[in-house]
This record gives sequence, structure tokens and C-alpha cells, in this order.
Amino acid sequence: MNTEKITGGLLIAIEGIDGAGKSTLARKLASVLEYAGAEVVLSKEPTNGPWGTRLRQTAATGRLSPEEEVDFLLRDRTQHVEDVIKPALERGAVVILDRYFPSMVAYQGAAGLPIDDMLRANDFAPRPDLLLLLDLTPEQGLSRIRARGDVPNHFETAQNLERCREIFNQMALPGKTVIDASQDETEVLRDAHAATVVALAKRITEDGGLTLENIQKRQRLTVGVFS
Repeated sequence: MNTEKITGGLLIAIEGIDGAGKSTLARKLASVLEYAGAEVVLSKEPTNGPWGTRLRQTAATGRLSPEEEVDFLLRDRTQHVEDVIKPALERGAVVILDRYFPSMVAYQGAAGLPIDDMLRANDFAPRPDLLLLLDLTPEQGLSRIRARGDVPNHFETAQNLERCREIFNQMALPGKTVIDASQDETEVLRDAHAATVVALAKRITEDGGLTLENIQKRQRLTVGVFS
């Protein structure tokens, strides 16, 4: 089956505190959009590149200062944007990111770094067309982390996650949609898919207006398991 191309692509970032269900939603949303005929590039931050790998290796120990973490994150994101995100958008794909620059702003902001400075440091990163913020309490997030057999790391304390949650919710970015992540996975996917349909329709309409071709493309791409 030929994939549908979207001029300029569509960038979706999935954000939220640890345990919110970002990775699960990213995989399921990608499947829905692939079923509808879109080319989907599913990625994450930190990446599996050299800087992202080094950063994840330190997550359990907390050896890096917030400033060092920001340096690693920005190096990793620069490579990610140039090697993955921009090329995929240029060829008309839907890019779904499991964490993006808002996570750096929230987590390093919770560690005391200036939020506005970190937003400016990410000016090079394309802004998401749709930012899906999965919102739930730190207690719920920590409970899920333990339920899957993981041990919370030094980032994952109730106090730190509450501050991250506050920053996520206060962050004013275009395309931001807050989803109640305490719902079951099917309901979360339903809400995320509905928001994606709106974003897709807007992008396709912006590409040349309501031509017959664009109307047909919009109908094909916005048909999914919940239609």
C-alpha cells in the first residue's frame, strides 16, 4: 500500500511524567496511523545515539549536574533533529516522539535551571504540531513504575515528579492537548487519536486548501480504529 504524504509532515510529541504511559501510547498511535496509510517514524529522546546512550547510563547514579545533563540532551537533540526528525518531515511523514524538548524543560527546570533559558536553548528544534501531555499524579506514576517491576531512579520521587508535572502544565506551547492519563489505555488512545485527527485535518487543509485531492487524503488519513 502506498503511503500518504503530508506536505511538511506532522510532528507529534508525547510528554508527561514517568509512568504516564508515553511509550505505550506512542506505539499504539503509530499503529493506528500506519493502518490509515501514513508513513510513521517513531522515535524517542534521549535517543540511542552516543549522547543519549551516555546520558541514560548515568540515570541510575545521578552523577551528572543539571547543567551537564542539559549539555548532553542538547547535543543528542541536535543530532536527532538533523538525522531523523527533519528528513522525515521533509518527505511528508508523521513523526511521533516519546519525549522531546519539553521533558528537558520540565525535568531540568525542576532541578532549578531557568525555564525560559532552556526554551530558548531549544529554538533550533522544530515545534510539535501536536503536543500530547499525559497528565496524572506522581503517586499514580510511581505505582505504575513499580508495577512493571522497575525501581524508581533519582529523578522519580514524588516531590520531583510533582514539580515536573507543574512545569508541564504551565508550559504554553502551540498544539498542546492535555489528556487524563489515569484512564485506561484504550481511552487514552481514543483521546490522542481524536486530537491527531484534528491536527492532520488542519495540516492537510493548509496544504492547498479544500481541493478534491486534499479532501480525499484527509478522509483516508483520519480513518482509524475509532472512526
